[in-house]
Amino acid sequence: MLKLALRRIAALLPTLLVIVTLSFAIIRLAPGGPFDAEQGVSPAVRANLERLYGLSKPLHVQYLRYLRALAHGDFGPSLRQRDFTVRELIAQGLPISATLGLCAIALALLGGIPAGIAAALWRSPAADFSVAAIAALGMALPSFVIGPLLALVFGIYLRWLPVAGWQPGTARYLLLPVLTLALPLAVALARLTRASLLEVLRAPYVRSARARGIGEARLVWRHALRPALLPVASYLGPATAFVITGSLVVEAVFGLPGTGRYLVQGAIDRDYPLVMGMVIVYGILTLLLNLLADLACGWLDPAIRHG
Repeated sequence: MLKLALRRIAALLPTLLVIVTLSFAIIRLAPGGPFDAEQGVSPAVRANLERLYGLSKPLHVQYLRYLRALAHGDFGPSLRQRDFTVRELIAQGLPISATLGLCAIALALLGGIPAGIAAALWRSPAADFSVAAIAALGMALPSFVIGPLLALVFGIYLRWLPVAGWQPGTARYLLLPVLTLALPLAVALARLTRASLLEVLRAPYVRSARARGIGEARLVWRHALRPALLPVASYLGPATAFVITGSLVVEAVFGLPGTGRYLVQGAIDRDYPLVMGMVIVYGILTLLLNLLADLACGWLDPAIRHG
């Protein structure tokens, strides 16, 4: 396991450097600039602003200066929200987005994996049809449809939960957004768990164990479930990163001050440091979560550990 972890960790820094380089090149080569929206700015004032923020230097010089600052944990100042640094903006929004994503992942795991196991064990035409119908519905409805529906039912008609806003330390403001994010993921986990467990239960070693008289419950929990969870563990790494970093629509629907708004607004305003900071944070989260998924796969399958 240690060798597997070291191999995966050794690949993180080169991958992150590629992400930083490509993101830097794409956003700088895009048309427009951070000061295009300024009204009545003379060319001399714009040139002074670009010189102040180092945008007048050659692109390779800007890139090297950015890498040097990044090595010290400095994402630079925001070009549009000039009272804040990028690090301050990320520190404001990331805890909310991370809490929302991690709670959604936990809820999806608690609901999706047991549902997939039950669907694989209690097979019948009616159960198969129900699972397929629920899965198709859950995968087809996007979050910007599920969120308003939940807000309409639980917030407006029943008046159980708030439909928008945020108060620090108040969990009820997170319930509807978490449920909105968790439902499609729980459906995907249930489908994946069911298909994987059915495949493992048809494996020769499982049939041999059943022929030796091993009980069904022990057969599933001791012999079949661990290899069946291998595709689930592989899926959870990128899925968790997607839920944490891709909750922009849910944050917008429920009025949560997360990090998604900074990425979109920064891209619209050509706020180079803010967009780069968000991309780097998202990249680090994705790489770390994929690392955890690889380690979980190595724990579940010895062939991956020793391969």
